[in-house]
Amino acid sequence: MDTMETRRNSIVNFINEKGTITFAQLKEKFSDVSEMTLRTDLKYLDSEKRILRIHGGAKSVQTLIESDDFLGKRFVQNVEEKKIIAEKALTVLKDNKAVYLDSGSTTTTLAEIFPDGSRLIYTTGLTCATELSSLEKPTVMIPGGKLNRFSQSVYGYTAIKELERVNFDQAFLGVTGFHPSTGFACGMNDEAILKQTAIRQSEQVIILMDSSKIGKKCSYTFCDFSDIDIIISDGKLPADFLEKCDKAGVKVL
Repeated sequence: MDTMETRRNSIVNFINEKGTITFAQLKEKFSDVSEMTLRTDLKYLDSEKRILRIHGGAKSVQTLIESDDFLGKRFVQNVEEKKIIAEKALTVLKDNKAVYLDSGSTTTTLAEIFPDGSRLIYTTGLTCATELSSLEKPTVMIPGGKLNRFSQSVYGYTAIKELERVNFDQAFLGVTGFHPSTGFACGMNDEAILKQTAIRQSEQVIILMDSSKIGKKCSYTFCDFSDIDIIISDGKLPADFLEKCDKAGVKVL
């Protein structure tokens, strides 16, 4: 990775950590970089939708997603696609098994139609848990940890350690974005580690993603094709992506 790309990744990580920064904070953090270069970097990162430039500074795209976007827009974006994905996911869901259900709007759509069967379900998504609460037969578990009040999910060290003690038959994971240079990724380091833990603990890994996620770069990679068994999408994935799935032996529904 060249110096420019490394610097720009560092800028994105810095903005994600802070949520919102001023240009003065950016200059202080990257004191060895010229002001003109930093402004060029922000312009480029904004055009790539990796950050949002605002007057006098920049804001994390992940902050936007997790705040006013997550609870509002994400649940009304690509609604039909999410329903298609959820219906397809039911066809691979196994009975009497231990299941990990990731947080997110697509997994919540799946939780809405989850069958009332005998299984163990762990979820870090409070919206998922709320939907699952109407079921009588499953045992639904929410790992301890920190509350992300924006995405309505649990994260952090405690949640990770609890998941490490569970052997899952299936894990249903959401994705913030996929790009050839970053793989399957999300915007928070803690979230990426949580997903990686679920992958390690699961016999079968199932990714739920609509085609709008293709081409989106995010800061934290959590897996590649070699970690995945099935990708469930809306039937609109591009040919080059499907070719990569085929080469990796990943089933696409």
